[in-house]
Amino acid sequence: MIALDDKYIWDSWYVQDGDIWHAFFLQAPRSLEDPEQRHWNVSYGHATSTDLMNWTHLGTCFEPSNNGGWDDYTTWTGSTIKGDDGLWHLYYTGSTKAEDGLYQRIGHATSSDLHSWQRVGDGLILDLTGPNAVHYEDSMETSVWHDRAMRDPWVMRDPDGDGWLMFFTARTRGIEEPNAGGNIGFATSPDGYDWTLQPPVFTGGYGQLEVPQVLEVNGDWYCLFCTAAEHFSKAQAEATPGGPVTGNHYLIGDTPRGPWRIAPGFLDGALPPNRYAARLLQTKDGLFIKGFADRPDGGAFRGHVMDPERVEVTENGLLFINPSIKAAE
Repeated sequence: MIALDDKYIWDSWYVQDGDIWHAFFLQAPRSLEDPEQRHWNVSYGHATSTDLMNWTHLGTCFEPSNNGGWDDYTTWTGSTIKGDDGLWHLYYTGSTKAEDGLYQRIGHATSSDLHSWQRVGDGLILDLTGPNAVHYEDSMETSVWHDRAMRDPWVMRDPDGDGWLMFFTARTRGIEEPNAGGNIGFATSPDGYDWTLQPPVFTGGYGQLEVPQVLEVNGDWYCLFCTAAEHFSKAQAEATPGGPVTGNHYLIGDTPRGPWRIAPGFLDGALPPNRYAARLLQTKDGLFIKGFADRPDGGAFRGHVMDPERVEVTENGLLFINPSIKAAE
């Protein structure tokens, strides 16, 4: 697992460079009296592995700015990908003290070595502005949620073109039931630098669909996300066997742009919560899931990333976890 004695670890994301896996993760001091305060005392940790089991920690690699800018309070979950320019690109969530961390925006940094990151300009590349902002809860005045959500960017190459696609956690404006208003936001870019906000690719089922990850497996498209039991819509709660749980589930789509639908059941949930903010990792030995240990025994927050477990695909394209296989290469 990925663990540190002196730091809580939670959301993580991964990129492979040759035979080496690089993990990036949110971290905060365990000296905090309340682990919930970790969100406001966050930086990025960096570790490497060749087997997803044994990790070498390389220390802190990114943190909030110190210049009073748009990301001077938090740098939250992101994604990392190699660009056509040969640089590694980090897309991340930021918030500012001036807005009490209530407004989230998306930033951009680059690196040649996956550890030393430099913001592109002041970092800010995408906000809920422009003609397509009408599709989103773009301010606290129009929001019925506890924040102005725009976070957890997942960036990938467009499989149908030369550009780039971004998916993120947000909310749709004008939906009466708050827990039915979560969406997967969407943006496009020709080069990974200049981004245009687009309408969301999916809305519904939950108040928030956190930490989206879009990937193709055996010709089918999946959007992994995480959510909490208290954020199920009434209809989704009634449609879930056993009722709401906290954990990781997924959408099934025809293309990255959709249309998307919620998979039946629930992939990886429990009460009290077990694993959260998971990622699916495609290796030469198959598909594996990794996420952080929340409160798997019902006790205190754990704050480490759990060992990987095998994910398999049924004949009809549904995902399921096989916990008997935990090692990956």
